[in-house]
Amino acid sequence: MSARHPIISVTGSSGAGTTSVRATFEQIFRRERITPAYVQGDAFHRYDRAEMKRRVREAAKRGDHHFSHFGLEANMLDELEAVLARYGERGEGRTRYYVHDAGEAERFGAPVGSFTPWEELPAPTDLLLYEGLHGAVIADGVDTARFADLKIGVVPVLNLEWIQKIHRDSGQRGYSKDDVTQTILRRMPDYINYICPQFSATDINFQRIPTVDTSNPFIARAIPTADESMVVIRFRKPRGIDFPYLLSMVPNSFMSRANSIVIPGGKLDLAMQLILTPMIMALMDKRKRALAAV
Repeated sequence: MSARHPIISVTGSSGAGTTSVRATFEQIFRRERITPAYVQGDAFHRYDRAEMKRRVREAAKRGDHHFSHFGLEANMLDELEAVLARYGERGEGRTRYYVHDAGEAERFGAPVGSFTPWEELPAPTDLLLYEGLHGAVIADGVDTARFADLKIGVVPVLNLEWIQKIHRDSGQRGYSKDDVTQTILRRMPDYINYICPQFSATDINFQRIPTVDTSNPFIARAIPTADESMVVIRFRKPRGIDFPYLLSMVPNSFMSRANSIVIPGGKLDLAMQLILTPMIMALMDKRKRALAAV
């Protein structure tokens, strides 16, 4: 954690919706004239798409049918830790991009399933926003959670998460539904061991819950809309959170526990703006004081 170079971590499983949360952060950054650096977790996958497929086949031959990007072996989390540590210390670091689809291939000039070259983060920046699978993982000697000043979990209920992943990967990334289903099954042990525990370390969790039937996510024809959902927002440390203000500002919201507020799904962006803006500005004020003291 660093006062001069704060880090925000947005963590969620594949298909959880972390990209949508990043869009809200981008709105806040623009409005408050904050210059961010961005790091995506996919940049620290160890293998490109072709090599990952080969590694999965090799693991299966050894009897390991659960080798996945959710686990530690398929990622360079020591490199991610080094980037976060360097940014926290000096406001510097490096990243790259994983090319998911044809649109990104055209944007980056690289084949689908490959990585772009490593490049230095822009400088100077006010803070770093990480978005990916392992922003708060603490396991097997890895501890990315210690570097983040604000940790956000994006955790739809499991059936909804699967529906979102199936529709995204088959509709945007060219996978068949059967392939996506097999990937979900293969990742389950790593999901339990490495993804779920992170949401006990996050400062705030946003969990979307559909209000329509998602009992069989593998035949769902559409992703439930925001208006067909509620969102549970859980604060790890509720002290200092102005719940009466949030309840008054977000129509039809209510508290379900002393540390949790439930809002209509269509009000998620508003709620995030109300909750996250003062937290981000507190990091900026702390940064300004730290820089002035140097």
